[in-house]
Amino acid sequence: EFLHQPVSDGSRFILDDCEISVIETPGHTPEHVSYIVTHLSSGNEPVALFSGDTLFVGDVGRPDLFPGRARELAGALYDSLHEKIMKLPDHCEVYPAHGAGTFCGRSLSAKRTTTIGYERRFNPALQIRDKMAFIHELTSNMPPSPDHFSRCSDINRRGPALLSSLPPVTGIRPRTVKDLLAKGAYEILDTRRYDAFGSVHIPKSWNISNESNFPTFAGWVIPPDRDILLVVHSPEEISKIVSTLRKVGLDRISGYVEKGATGWALAGNVVDHVHTISVHELDRMLHAGEELMVLDVRTAGEFAGYHIPGSVNIHWPDLRTRCIELPADRQIAVICGTGSRASIACSILKRNGYSNISIVAGGYTGWIAGGLHQV
Repeated sequence: EFLHQPVSDGSRFILDDCEISVIETPGHTPEHVSYIVTHLSSGNEPVALFSGDTLFVGDVGRPDLFPGRARELAGALYDSLHEKIMKLPDHCEVYPAHGAGTFCGRSLSAKRTTTIGYERRFNPALQIRDKMAFIHELTSNMPPSPDHFSRCSDINRRGPALLSSLPPVTGIRPRTVKDLLAKGAYEILDTRRYDAFGSVHIPKSWNISNESNFPTFAGWVIPPDRDILLVVHSPEEISKIVSTLRKVGLDRISGYVEKGATGWALAGNVVDHVHTISVHELDRMLHAGEELMVLDVRTAGEFAGYHIPGSVNIHWPDLRTRCIELPADRQIAVICGTGSRASIACSILKRNGYSNISIVAGGYTGWIAGGLHQV
């Protein structure tokens, strides 16, 4: 929707002594393209591929982001890979759009670049030479797709807001914050670690630590049509946090609470907290037969790998709609891999009226390191 130059299969343009050629590589999306670079002063063979979300290091793009079209796009991805990309020479360097941590694939390597030859030999998805088997593999057990993926596609299509058009993010006194919250049009996003959030926080805050997978998690659940007030560990973090939020389409950041949760408490306002228990305390409670539900908020795939017997699995973003499945009269111990996602889950539960909840500090990392019973 903004000024652009449409391209299609075979389009070419010159940049210095490099020729950049377009190849259509549908699969991750129907309109996906990749770019082949030829260094004209060195010969006519391609030297680099900007593969976007088609080919990653150790993985390929996910084809399930368009409802009802996963199998169709998985088939198109197979064709794009084997009929186009893998026809390139082994020495051709590959520069994907993402590395490890993205939800655009399933098991990306931590490496950021690769070569066609390396992927031909070691990429698990490329070892599946039967198209129907490839389609089955690529449409089974994919991780959940974050809510903001479709929103960011729309933003990319029309162009994001200019940074110069966005208001500066400044500190707001706790008394003013209280008045703003009373109007009901603001969200509090607390970006501190789960231990700090659990100790004291503004009631009904979201807790998403900026030390976790912050942009993905925030983009997943924070409503984009609401104004955001931040609680931070230090004002020095503001610039980075704001920049990160804007990259996932969360532009409506009104300011941050001066002196954070401590300033809020010193102003005489009501505070909330989340109880934290150790993995050993959880183990003791389970062995004692206490009335306790263990809520595992990891993905279904993680849960299938290992979990505490008798625990209930609801992926943390789904608690926004599925928290009604949980008992209101039992203590709930919330566990994830380390504690960060459990804290997001607890903030969602708190927002929905649950109070008898605890974060399991250290999560399964601590549980296993503590030598507790098998999962």
